[in-house]
Amino acid sequence: MAHFALVGPSDARRPRLGRPVGGSRTSAAGGVVLLLPDGEPVSGRRASTRAHAAMLPLGRALVRAGRAEGLVAHVVRYRGRGWNGADANLAEDAGWAVSEAVRRYGDVPVCLVGHGLGARAALRAAGHGAVGAVLGLAPWLPEDDVAAEPEAVRQLVGRRVLLVHGTNDARTDPELSFRFAERAKKANRDTCRFEVHSDGHALRQYADEVRALAADFVLGALFARPVARPVTDAMAAPPPLGLRMPLAAGFGGSLRR
Repeated sequence: MAHFALVGPSDARRPRLGRPVGGSRTSAAGGVVLLLPDGEPVSGRRASTRAHAAMLPLGRALVRAGRAEGLVAHVVRYRGRGWNGADANLAEDAGWAVSEAVRRYGDVPVCLVGHGLGARAALRAAGHGAVGAVLGLAPWLPEDDVAAEPEAVRQLVGRRVLLVHGTNDARTDPELSFRFAERAKKANRDTCRFEVHSDGHALRQYADEVRALAADFVLGALFARPVARPVTDAMAAPPPLGLRMPLAAGFGGSLRR
């Protein structure tokens, strides 16, 4: 006798890439950025349209900066907004998105860019062979728990990793991202972290500087463009210096459009 699993509303949802951001040229893609929105630690609700929309300005800025190299960007549409413990739904959707990008665009380098729980998903999904870089903005990372395995870092080996965190973030603890970066740096020397002093979770106060830093890092990682001196210094510096690099006001002014 055949057995059929019951499919509920959440099971019927599927992750999607959606349309390319900002008029990306998809015919001859040279690299792909997958933007992973924020989510909730536990939730059965549908993915947030507000969180999705919040990633669009960064996506457009990256596409403008990387147009000459054929950079394509997509904001990943999750099945739902919850990470949901060991299910790690957002990380699973991020991994699917990388495989889908490879299916669509072929053998091109991929950078994962996430915010909040999307940053955690990006870090988890970095082990996919197509991923060359990860940018985590205000990453949501769990408290240290002696009863649980620490957040994995081995999948970051061979990738370029940049974390950016506002020092006044009231939603995700900047100190937890620093501790994670310390462990990641031991496994992968191409790891650095910038602090945005007095900024909060959304990184609105220094949005221009954050976008300029993101463009500098992403284009350097995907297309071997020269990166700004602060990024080079942060990558080369031993902890804690390279993991508490201040993002200077006015960073990347000449990169803005």
